[in-house]
Amino acid sequence: MKLKKFEHLESYCFKLELVTGEIKTADLTDLIAKHVGVEDLSSACIDPEWGCLQFKNGNADIEPKTLYKFATSNSFERAA
Repeated sequence: MKLKKFEHLESYCFKLELVTGEIKTADLTDLIAKHVGVEDLSSACIDPEWGCLQFKNGNADIEPKTLYKFATSNSFERAA
């Protein structure tokens, strides 16, 4: 379940688009806050080979399957 693109919304909240076309909006605080500080969230990018969301030049990443499971169970709708 590789990540196609993402948008950093605020704090640890991200809008995630998977290669399947699914779009999830999730708060990743519980998943990454221990390893990625708020000041490092702007370093987010997609590893082109693995399709994972990574931070701090690859020093912290989220495996695609883990990201999908977490985003699916922790996704929320944002008010327009």
